[in-house]
Amino acid sequence: MTAMLEMRGVSKSFAGVQALRDVSFTVEAGQIHALVGENGAGKSTLMKVLSGVYPAGSYDGSIVFDGEERRFRDINDSEALGIIIIHQELALIALMSIAENIFLSHPPSRFGVIDRHAVHRRTAELLAQVGLRESPDTLITDLGVGKQQLVEIAKALSKRVRLLILDEPTASLNEADSAALLERLLAFREQGIASILISHKLNEVARVADRITVLRDGRTVDSIDCRTERIEEDRIIRSMVDRDLAHRFPERSAEIGEPVMSVENWSVYHPLHPERQVIKNVDFKLRRGEVVGIAGLMGAGRTEFAMSLFGRAWGTNISGKVRLDGDEADLSSVPAAIAAGLAYVTEDRKQLGLILAADVRKNVTVASLRKVSERGVIDDVVELKAASDYRTRMRIRCSDVYQATGDLSGGNQQKVVLSKWLMTDPKVLLLDEPTRGIDVGAKYEIYSIINELAEAGRGVVVISSEMPELLGICDRICVMNDGAFVGEFDKDDATQEKIMRAIMRNVRMSGSRADDGVARAGGEAR
Repeated sequence: MTAMLEMRGVSKSFAGVQALRDVSFTVEAGQIHALVGENGAGKSTLMKVLSGVYPAGSYDGSIVFDGEERRFRDINDSEALGIIIIHQELALIALMSIAENIFLSHPPSRFGVIDRHAVHRRTAELLAQVGLRESPDTLITDLGVGKQQLVEIAKALSKRVRLLILDEPTASLNEADSAALLERLLAFREQGIASILISHKLNEVARVADRITVLRDGRTVDSIDCRTERIEEDRIIRSMVDRDLAHRFPERSAEIGEPVMSVENWSVYHPLHPERQVIKNVDFKLRRGEVVGIAGLMGAGRTEFAMSLFGRAWGTNISGKVRLDGDEADLSSVPAAIAAGLAYVTEDRKQLGLILAADVRKNVTVASLRKVSERGVIDDVVELKAASDYRTRMRIRCSDVYQATGDLSGGNQQKVVLSKWLMTDPKVLLLDEPTRGIDVGAKYEIYSIINELAEAGRGVVVISSEMPELLGICDRICVMNDGAFVGEFDKDDATQEKIMRAIMRNVRMSGSRADDGVARAGGEAR
């Protein structure tokens, strides 16, 4: 089959750092071509070259589309040919409607005036095409992330897309929304629309891809024709990280001590709807050296529980007690929580965990400024040494600690967040989706860091939507639903089936208004 797209010998560097090295990449019409690799392997850079974000002249090599060499000056040039990129951070305006977002840059008009009837009619047609049953007048802020992804795809269809590039489209989606999105890609394939899928979820890649290309250190290291070759995850992982991962999770012999944190009768109400109780009289214990996972569906209250503990960063009318090392802790504010020995790694590292425009040095020390200052003035030498020490200790891959944090890969950004909180010397770390959006090699490094923290006697709580991850790294798993703990399993007794059974049993109970039974079950967690 004749190739729709050929990228030939593409190389790209940033300030002396080689991001792409002689990469060649081909996509056929109606093909789903998956692009995988570790964070920093060059996937997003290659797609930004293709889409015109990095214009012709800023890279070496050539792009051939429909048999002609193309020199894109900007993203408008690539979109004019039907090459549309959907970034991991969705480019939607929350307080505008679906219709306004879809046709913001190219509204239908008559005699120079926007044709609102045509906008509404065309939006309804596009939403039906992507399987979204929403009114075109619905505000983006009223949609979940899964539906927002479909709006982005509808926007791409409105531009007569021929080649759709999706950068980690399912990173923030639950299983149902992810499955729906993948089905949509398969439907597009039948219509002759080609897709480039960047994803760390190898099971999803294997399900839909016609070809898989693996990048490592800016080079193409493997290419698999899924129509003729067997897809082996071990082969893909070996190509990505240049080593065998006999085990996806590092081994650890847990030495669990006395309770380091006890939560008693913790209750939290919604900050905007104060009549709604979100966390329902929860009891919870964490021991030194222990890694405890919290499983549950989206909306179960896991993040709200963690944020309310961390200096009441979320919620209102909060009641209950928290003891750290047996003493009642003052968690009335974020500074008080940090001083008491609590640290919280947010699930949204880009918006809430980091200052992307600041360098690595500033991000590492920002929560511990007193340790690197004297009489209120930061000592640059002390700050540099502290940041450099954590760079080495956490194996942060950067040119130096003066590099902008926003230029790092997702895995290295997460290591910077962890460094920031480790510098506060916490007793307890609350990790919310700590490996979201990072590759399998970086995940292994994060798991190793979690093990090291536990071995140092800290208590670690891991909130994760990936059950294999919880089963692989946790000593104990608590199940949360409707703001209460509804089940608990030791590592040796936990299975995905048992966890899901506990979740679904209590989903049905809460659906039938059996809140009292759920609340009582929540009191059984240790």
